[in-house]
Amino acid sequence: MNWQDLQTYLGLGNTQMHWAIQLCIVSFTTFLTSYIVKRTLKRLELQLSKTKTPWDHILIKAARRPLIAFIWLIGLIIIAEIFRTKFDDRIHDIISLCREVGIIALMSWFLWRCIKGVEHILTSPDKVKKTVDITTASAVSKLLRASVVIIGILIVMQSLGYSMSGVLAFGGVGGIAVGFAAKDLLANFFGGLMIYLDRPFAVGDWVRSPDQDIEGTVENIGWRQTRIRTFDKRPLYVPNATFSTISVENPSRMTNRRIKETIGVRYDDADKLSTIVDKIKQMIEAHPELDTNQIYMVNFNQFGPSSLDFFIYTFTKTVDWRTYHKVKQDVLFKVMDIITNEGAEIAFPTQTLHIQKDSE
Repeated sequence: MNWQDLQTYLGLGNTQMHWAIQLCIVSFTTFLTSYIVKRTLKRLELQLSKTKTPWDHILIKAARRPLIAFIWLIGLIIIAEIFRTKFDDRIHDIISLCREVGIIALMSWFLWRCIKGVEHILTSPDKVKKTVDITTASAVSKLLRASVVIIGILIVMQSLGYSMSGVLAFGGVGGIAVGFAAKDLLANFFGGLMIYLDRPFAVGDWVRSPDQDIEGTVENIGWRQTRIRTFDKRPLYVPNATFSTISVENPSRMTNRRIKETIGVRYDDADKLSTIVDKIKQMIEAHPELDTNQIYMVNFNQFGPSSLDFFIYTFTKTVDWRTYHKVKQDVLFKVMDIITNEGAEIAFPTQTLHIQKDSE
């Protein structure tokens, strides 16, 4: 290739640059710009992560990928324009439509990432001083993200030339048919909405139902189903509509844990029972881990088949399961010591056999 041919390809002088060279330049420029912007934003994000406020960091993080995609969108549109001028001028409308749809999609993507980032910040104790309830934040986040998607789709349809009034009218008529076809899906949706509004439980709560075999820790509350991790570490997926027809108990919100035990002593120790009951009651009153502001009782209860039974009824200050069992164990050991110190014994099932001799 001589200089004149190279001059023609490069567009030097009065000649026009060859389309292949234009494509190479646009592609290289797009790649170089996206690389520079990506590196710059990553470095800026790293610097902003060291500041006290997390909001500027979230904006940069949310904008990073959509901005890179926007640069490539512009590059592809320029490449398409080069093809249009060289080969087919009829694709001008398609290029314009792709540009509008692409920008709308990227804006929706940016808003989606912003909402997700704000949700993460509001539920992170290391980001803000006062966190928002994770269930409420998740519900509001899902609602806002769904709104962004719906609005984006409506704007795209408007750009494609569809009449919004006709679309909404079709939605009103078609909604009836869809409602009958997807009644279970809608029931689960409104069941999830009621959970978000009434808040009978939240993510992380221990729940169980006396009506069905449901017990475990809530891991996620979705629009269709709730995921519960059972105590044997198996995931349990419960449709949200189920919670509108069953009773749900939330032990995580208990204020105290109860100790309720029945203990029996021998009939031979009947004269010591009154002293034992009084001393156990004094022990409960003085125990630092028992809540004496709640009702507590130690009373002789019944004449058992082989024991004199009394019951202990009291509440612990803690609601933690492991700590509760430690407190309960300590109380029972102290009860055993009191009974032993009084010279009595805890009864166990016995039978007395009386043999009558026949008179000769």
